[in-house]
Amino acid sequence: MGRFQEDLNTQNQWLHELARAEVHPEAERLLELGSSYDPQQLVEESAVEFLSEVRQVFSEFARVFNAYSEAGSKFQEVKIYGVAQSASDFMLYRNQLKLIISNPSQGLIQISFSQHQRGVLAVDGQNHGSDDAARLSSASSAQEILAQIGPFRDVYWTYQGEKVEPAQLARFHFVEFIRLSRDKKRLRRGNQVLIDQIKALLEQKGLDL
Repeated sequence: MGRFQEDLNTQNQWLHELARAEVHPEAERLLELGSSYDPQQLVEESAVEFLSEVRQVFSEFARVFNAYSEAGSKFQEVKIYGVAQSASDFMLYRNQLKLIISNPSQGLIQISFSQHQRGVLAVDGQNHGSDDAARLSSASSAQEILAQIGPFRDVYWTYQGEKVEPAQLARFHFVEFIRLSRDKKRLRRGNQVLIDQIKALLEQKGLDL
């Protein structure tokens, strides 16, 4: 209930400001509070808020996922880093693969996959083949999430014309990132160990694999 109340207070911040202006209308007139409509400022503030929420969701996903790695002994953990010279840009990193989320210009959020050896590569969200290398090389540009301003000055973010939410976006790209950043050599070694164990168990039972 405490978290719900906190979220409610944050969402209703405008209501607190409206009430304060009602108590001190002279201050509102002097400072011109709420008297101007700046769409650029609305979009900039929304971008920071949207990316902040996306990062929080990614951080929670990474925390739960990393808990199964046993400090990296079972698989490489996911790291999240801020991007230098940026207030809200960040990236996920694992096994030489980066998932970069950035706000390069007004009203635009870009999401791209990048590998150190191959330069910037992106997944277009449409190719779902089993060959991970083909999935990386087939995508040539970053996904673009665009801002739109609604009729009541509400800002929302869209992909291919459809509204997207931070949790929805984060979940899709976290799954893609994990699949594409798997250590294939380590996975093959683990599979071979499993096969050897099965063979040994069958031999003990007098069976021939």
